[in-house]
Amino acid sequence: MPVFTITRRTAIKTLGSMTASGTLGGLVYLTTARQPPKDRTAGTVLRLAHLTDIHVRPENSSGRGWVSCLRHVHHLPDVPDLILNGGDAISDASEASEAAARTQWDFWQKTLADECRLPVEHCLGNHDLWGGEGGKRSGGRGVTYGKRWAMDCLGLTQRYRSFDQAGWHFIVLDSVADRGGDYEARLDDEQFDWLKHDLRRVDSATPVLILSHVPILSVCAFFDGDNDSKSGWSLPRQWMHVDARRLKNLFHKYPNIKLCLSGHIHLRDRVDYDGISYICDGAVCGKWWSGAYQECEPGYGLIDLHGDGRFDYQYVTYS
Repeated sequence: MPVFTITRRTAIKTLGSMTASGTLGGLVYLTTARQPPKDRTAGTVLRLAHLTDIHVRPENSSGRGWVSCLRHVHHLPDVPDLILNGGDAISDASEASEAAARTQWDFWQKTLADECRLPVEHCLGNHDLWGGEGGKRSGGRGVTYGKRWAMDCLGLTQRYRSFDQAGWHFIVLDSVADRGGDYEARLDDEQFDWLKHDLRRVDSATPVLILSHVPILSVCAFFDGDNDSKSGWSLPRQWMHVDARRLKNLFHKYPNIKLCLSGHIHLRDRVDYDGISYICDGAVCGKWWSGAYQECEPGYGLIDLHGDGRFDYQYVTYS
């Protein structure tokens, strides 16, 4: 595995999918080889499949692709115990009519019922949220209304929550905050206060995994679009959590936070910062069901959690 030392004055080179480790001025590990999924290692207490950014609708090839991905997960030699849906389950409700959004959700629910035998924990994505007729978030419907509808379709009673399984504590966040008719990636104050309370009540010996749709901390977000100019980098408020510093400061108090999983960018990276691994997984849909997006093939993350807080991660392509 080639290793490139990165400083503030060194340009980041990319070969295939990128994995970043250390501080933002630390080490970047680059890998290109495809390998078959490995079986879980000794000490694994839970195997997860992290499927994010599926963007399914009945009118295009996404339905066949989504079925292919689900069957791939179910036919792994070592089948996962749990699926984490990282958000953007349907193609796009934000700009759709009510009828079109309903058609997408109906298709999602039928496919999941027909093809999935594993338990699934869901996270809200921005494209899951209906924006009102014509995509205009007006008349009090907007993000809030869209979340209620998406939650109903996903079988959720809360937009953010936590649960415990196999000795790990899982926290599912809602990354999508209203911003005057649009959205930005951050936690609202109510959710942030809940998160502080939730982390306080977790035993310090219990490892914590946090799932969000939008990355809290990411490198690949800088490559999603023309975000560099003569004046420097410009990262849209929707691409990465704008409250990342506040979250980082909170997380610093809890060394038992081990892993933060996200999607949204359709690219993949891994940033290890202050003892926490931030993994942004590639999209199940790749480039919106037209092959690879930049260097990232359509796929999903496969994570083996260990009882002592360690984990093994691999990215799996299914086609």
